[in-house]
Amino acid sequence: MINTFLFWIWMAWSLPMGIYRSQFRKIVYQDNHWSINIKPYFLKELKGLFGNIYPNNPEYIQKRNFYRFYLMIYIILGASYFLSKT
Repeated sequence: MINTFLFWIWMAWSLPMGIYRSQFRKIVYQDNHWSINIKPYFLKELKGLFGNIYPNNPEYIQKRNFYRFYLMIYIILGASYFLSKT
């Protein structure tokens, strides 16, 4: 029963991920076109997530910190689900 509950919480938490990732990628790559969401660029995105590539941009810092928090909760929920299965 707890497995099912954790699974549905994890799935519900993952629904807005595409929107948050899109917003973050648009700031990191400084591109507002929709195609940035399907391009396989990851290196600059990872540098932007774990580093500080635009220290004078408050919107970038706010989105980065929010995206870090969101991913941290996502990983905790996913780990809880997979660990509860064993």
